[in-house]
Amino acid sequence: MDERDKEKENISVIAGRNPVMEAIKQDELISRILVSKGQKEGSILKILSDAKKKGIPVKEVAVEKLDSICASHQGVVAYISPIEFKEVSDLLEIAKQRNEDPFIIVLDQIEDVMNLGAIARSAEAAGAHGIIIPLHRSAPVTPTTVKASAGALLNIKVARVTNITRALEELKEAGLWICGTHQDADSTYYNANLKGPLAIVIGSEGEGMSRLVSENCDFTVNIPLVGSMTSLNASCAAAIVIFEALRQRQNGKTVK
Repeated sequence: MDERDKEKENISVIAGRNPVMEAIKQDELISRILVSKGQKEGSILKILSDAKKKGIPVKEVAVEKLDSICASHQGVVAYISPIEFKEVSDLLEIAKQRNEDPFIIVLDQIEDVMNLGAIARSAEAAGAHGIIIPLHRSAPVTPTTVKASAGALLNIKVARVTNITRALEELKEAGLWICGTHQDADSTYYNANLKGPLAIVIGSEGEGMSRLVSENCDFTVNIPLVGSMTSLNASCAAAIVIFEALRQRQNGKTVK
Protein backbone atom coordinates (compact mmCIF):
# COMPACT_ATOMS: atom_id res chain seq x y z
CA MET A 1 0.00 0.00 0.00
CA ASP A 2 1.54 3.34 -1.01
CA GLU A 3 1.29 6.60 0.96
CA ARG A 4 -1.71 7.80 -1.03
CA ASP A 5 -3.66 4.67 -0.23
CA LYS A 6 -2.68 4.82 3.43
CA GLU A 7 -3.96 8.36 3.76
CA LYS A 8 -7.14 7.57 1.86
CA GLU A 9 -7.98 4.56 4.04
CA ASN A 10 -10.39 5.30 6.91
CA ILE A 11 -9.74 9.04 6.79
CA SER A 12 -12.12 11.89 7.56
CA VAL A 13 -11.86 14.87 5.25
CA ILE A 14 -13.68 18.07 4.38
CA ALA A 15 -13.38 19.09 0.73
CA GLY A 16 -14.26 22.30 -1.09
CA ARG A 17 -13.52 25.96 -0.39
CA ASN A 18 -16.63 26.98 1.51
CA PRO A 19 -16.80 23.83 3.68
CA VAL A 20 -13.11 24.20 4.61
CA MET A 21 -13.50 27.91 5.41
CA GLU A 22 -16.50 27.11 7.59
CA ALA A 23 -14.62 24.30 9.36
CA ILE A 24 -11.80 26.70 10.20
CA LYS A 25 -14.29 29.34 11.37
CA GLN A 26 -16.11 26.83 13.61
CA ASP A 27 -12.82 25.61 15.10
CA GLU A 28 -13.15 22.07 13.81
CA LEU A 29 -10.24 19.85 14.84
CA ILE A 30 -8.25 20.15 11.62
CA SER A 31 -5.00 18.21 11.47
CA ARG A 32 -3.76 19.85 8.25
CA ILE A 33 -4.94 21.33 4.96
CA LEU A 34 -3.86 20.36 1.46
CA VAL A 35 -4.13 22.91 -1.36
CA SER A 36 -3.42 22.42 -5.04
CA LYS A 37 -0.13 23.89 -6.24
CA GLY A 38 -0.60 27.29 -7.84
CA GLN A 39 -3.97 27.88 -6.11
CA LYS A 40 -3.31 31.20 -4.37
CA GLU A 41 -6.20 33.45 -5.31
CA GLY A 42 -9.62 34.43 -4.00
CA SER A 43 -11.04 32.16 -1.32
CA ILE A 44 -7.86 30.04 -1.25
CA LEU A 45 -5.96 33.10 0.02
CA LYS A 46 -8.61 33.45 2.74
CA ILE A 47 -8.16 29.81 3.70
CA LEU A 48 -4.37 30.19 3.83
CA SER A 49 -4.65 33.31 5.99
CA ASP A 50 -7.19 31.82 8.40
CA ALA A 51 -5.22 28.58 8.70
CA LYS A 52 -2.08 30.51 9.60
CA LYS A 53 -3.93 32.42 12.32
CA LYS A 54 -5.26 29.17 13.80
CA GLY A 55 -1.90 27.39 13.59
CA ILE A 56 -3.12 24.80 11.09
CA PRO A 57 -0.37 23.41 8.84
CA VAL A 58 -0.91 23.78 5.09
CA LYS A 59 0.83 21.75 2.38
CA GLU A 60 0.82 22.35 -1.36
CA VAL A 61 0.33 19.19 -3.40
CA ALA A 62 -0.30 18.20 -7.00
CA VAL A 63 -3.95 18.30 -8.04
CA GLU A 64 -3.76 14.54 -8.69
CA LYS A 65 -3.22 14.05 -4.97
CA LEU A 66 -6.47 15.87 -4.21
CA ASP A 67 -8.25 13.95 -6.97
CA SER A 68 -7.28 10.69 -5.27
CA ILE A 69 -8.89 11.87 -2.02
CA CYS A 70 -12.08 13.52 -3.29
CA ALA A 71 -13.57 14.23 -6.71
CA SER A 72 -15.09 17.62 -5.84
CA HIS A 73 -12.33 19.36 -3.91
CA GLN A 74 -12.11 22.78 -5.60
CA GLY A 75 -8.39 22.77 -4.94
CA VAL A 76 -8.52 22.25 -1.17
CA VAL A 77 -9.00 19.41 1.31
CA ALA A 78 -8.85 19.48 5.12
CA TYR A 79 -7.97 16.46 7.23
CA ILE A 80 -10.10 16.26 10.37
CA SER A 81 -8.21 15.23 13.49
CA PRO A 82 -9.89 12.74 15.84
CA ILE A 83 -8.13 14.32 18.85
CA GLU A 84 -7.79 17.77 20.39
CA PHE A 85 -4.22 19.00 20.57
CA LYS A 86 -2.89 20.17 23.94
CA GLU A 87 -0.22 22.57 25.20
CA VAL A 88 3.13 21.41 26.61
CA SER A 89 1.97 22.67 30.01
CA ASP A 90 -1.01 20.30 29.83
CA LEU A 91 1.33 17.30 29.56
CA LEU A 92 3.32 18.48 32.56
CA GLU A 93 0.10 18.94 34.51
CA ILE A 94 -0.83 15.30 33.89
CA ALA A 95 2.43 14.21 35.52
CA LYS A 96 1.74 16.53 38.45
CA GLN A 97 -1.75 15.12 38.91
CA ARG A 98 -0.35 11.58 38.94
CA ASN A 99 2.38 12.65 41.38
CA GLU A 100 4.99 11.27 38.96
CA ASP A 101 8.18 12.59 37.41
CA PRO A 102 7.30 13.92 33.94
CA PHE A 103 7.94 11.47 31.12
CA ILE A 104 7.44 13.05 27.68
CA ILE A 105 8.14 11.74 24.17
CA VAL A 106 9.19 14.36 21.60
CA LEU A 107 9.02 13.55 17.88
CA ASP A 108 11.23 15.46 15.46
CA GLN A 109 10.41 15.09 11.75
CA ILE A 110 8.45 11.83 12.06
CA GLU A 111 6.41 12.13 8.84
CA ASP A 112 5.08 8.59 8.40
CA VAL A 113 1.65 8.01 9.94
CA MET A 114 2.45 4.38 10.73
CA ASN A 115 5.57 5.37 12.68
CA LEU A 116 3.68 8.07 14.57
CA GLY A 117 0.93 5.63 15.46
CA ALA A 118 3.35 2.92 16.57
CA ILE A 119 5.38 5.33 18.71
CA ALA A 120 2.21 6.63 20.34
CA ARG A 121 1.24 3.04 21.15
CA SER A 122 4.59 2.42 22.87
CA ALA A 123 4.47 5.75 24.69
CA GLU A 124 0.97 5.12 26.05
CA ALA A 125 1.81 1.54 27.04
CA ALA A 126 4.89 2.75 28.94
CA GLY A 127 2.90 5.34 30.86
CA ALA A 128 4.31 8.45 29.19
CA HIS A 129 2.45 11.63 30.08
CA GLY A 130 2.26 12.84 26.51
CA ILE A 131 3.76 13.29 23.07
CA ILE A 132 5.01 16.48 21.45
CA ILE A 133 4.94 16.84 17.66
CA PRO A 134 5.84 19.81 15.43
CA LEU A 135 3.30 21.83 13.50
CA HIS A 136 5.24 21.24 10.29
CA ARG A 137 7.20 18.21 9.05
CA SER A 138 5.09 15.80 11.05
CA ALA A 139 2.71 13.04 10.14
CA PRO A 140 -0.89 14.21 10.62
CA VAL A 141 -3.03 12.77 13.39
CA THR A 142 -5.87 11.20 11.45
CA PRO A 143 -8.13 8.16 11.87
CA THR A 144 -5.47 6.16 10.00
CA THR A 145 -2.84 7.25 12.53
CA VAL A 146 -5.16 6.35 15.40
CA LYS A 147 -5.68 2.92 13.84
CA ALA A 148 -1.91 2.44 13.58
CA SER A 149 -1.65 3.30 17.28
CA ALA A 150 -4.25 0.65 18.15
CA GLY A 151 -6.30 3.45 19.70
CA ALA A 152 -3.50 4.73 21.93
CA LEU A 153 -3.79 8.24 20.45
CA LEU A 154 -7.27 8.46 21.95
CA ASN A 155 -5.78 7.89 25.42
CA ILE A 156 -2.48 9.78 25.40
CA LYS A 157 -2.31 13.57 25.11
CA VAL A 158 -0.57 15.16 22.13
CA ALA A 159 0.85 18.69 22.09
CA ARG A 160 1.47 20.25 18.69
CA VAL A 161 4.03 23.06 18.74
CA THR A 162 5.36 25.53 16.19
CA ASN A 163 8.96 25.05 17.32
CA ILE A 164 10.39 21.86 18.84
CA THR A 165 13.50 23.65 20.12
CA ARG A 166 11.34 26.12 22.04
CA ALA A 167 9.32 23.22 23.46
CA LEU A 168 12.53 21.59 24.69
CA GLU A 169 13.49 24.84 26.41
CA GLU A 170 10.10 24.86 28.13
CA LEU A 171 10.65 21.30 29.30
CA LYS A 172 14.10 22.18 30.63
CA GLU A 173 12.64 25.11 32.56
CA ALA A 174 10.22 22.62 34.13
CA GLY A 175 13.17 20.53 35.31
CA LEU A 176 13.24 17.79 32.65
CA TRP A 177 16.41 16.29 31.23
CA ILE A 178 16.38 15.98 27.44
CA CYS A 179 17.61 12.67 26.02
CA GLY A 180 18.19 12.54 22.28
CA THR A 181 18.59 9.39 20.21
CA HIS A 182 21.49 9.27 17.77
CA GLN A 183 23.41 6.31 16.39
CA ASP A 184 26.73 8.13 16.85
CA ALA A 185 26.11 8.89 20.54
CA ASP A 186 28.85 7.89 22.98
CA SER A 187 26.51 6.19 25.46
CA THR A 188 24.27 3.18 24.90
CA TYR A 189 20.65 3.55 25.95
CA TYR A 190 20.98 0.98 28.75
CA ASN A 191 24.00 2.72 30.32
CA ALA A 192 22.33 6.12 30.49
CA ASN A 193 20.31 7.39 33.44
CA LEU A 194 16.75 7.59 32.14
CA LYS A 195 15.02 8.06 35.49
CA GLY A 196 13.54 11.23 36.89
CA PRO A 197 11.93 14.07 34.89
CA LEU A 198 12.73 13.09 31.31
CA ALA A 199 11.94 13.83 27.68
CA ILE A 200 13.08 11.40 24.99
CA VAL A 201 13.55 12.86 21.51
CA ILE A 202 13.04 10.57 18.51
CA GLY A 203 14.25 11.76 15.10
CA SER A 204 13.25 10.57 11.67
CA GLU A 205 14.50 7.24 10.38
CA GLY A 206 16.41 8.83 7.51
CA GLU A 207 17.67 12.16 8.86
CA GLY A 208 17.52 11.69 12.61
CA MET A 209 17.13 14.77 14.78
CA SER A 210 17.57 18.19 13.23
CA ARG A 211 20.75 20.05 14.16
CA LEU A 212 19.09 22.58 16.46
CA VAL A 213 17.09 19.91 18.25
CA SER A 214 20.20 17.77 18.70
CA GLU A 215 22.13 20.71 20.12
CA ASN A 216 19.39 21.29 22.68
CA CYS A 217 19.55 17.76 24.08
CA ASP A 218 21.33 17.33 27.43
CA PHE A 219 22.70 13.96 26.31
CA THR A 220 22.21 11.41 23.55
CA VAL A 221 22.07 7.63 23.47
CA ASN A 222 22.48 4.97 20.81
CA ILE A 223 21.22 1.44 20.27
CA PRO A 224 24.09 -1.00 19.52
CA LEU A 225 23.69 -2.80 16.19
CA VAL A 226 25.82 -5.85 15.39
CA GLY A 227 24.20 -7.04 12.17
CA SER A 228 24.48 -5.65 8.67
CA MET A 229 21.73 -3.05 9.22
CA THR A 230 22.94 0.45 10.04
CA SER A 231 19.68 1.77 11.51
CA LEU A 232 16.33 0.76 12.95
CA ASN A 233 12.81 1.81 12.05
CA ALA A 234 12.03 4.96 14.06
CA SER A 235 9.14 3.34 15.92
CA CYS A 236 11.24 0.29 16.79
CA ALA A 237 14.09 2.46 18.11
CA ALA A 238 11.61 4.55 20.07
CA ALA A 239 10.07 1.49 21.73
CA ILE A 240 13.48 0.19 22.83
CA VAL A 241 14.50 3.44 24.54
CA ILE A 242 11.03 4.17 25.94
CA PHE A 243 10.76 0.81 27.68
CA GLU A 244 14.30 1.02 29.03
CA ALA A 245 13.26 4.30 30.63
CA LEU A 246 10.19 2.56 32.07
CA ARG A 247 12.36 -0.25 33.43
CA GLN A 248 14.64 2.21 35.18
CA ARG A 249 11.74 4.25 36.55
CA GLN A 250 10.14 1.12 38.00
CA ASN A 251 13.45 -0.19 39.32
CA GLY A 252 14.31 3.05 41.06
CA LYS A 253 18.02 2.26 41.30
CA THR A 254 20.66 4.74 40.22
CA VAL A 255 22.22 3.83 36.91
CA LYS A 256 25.90 4.72 36.45
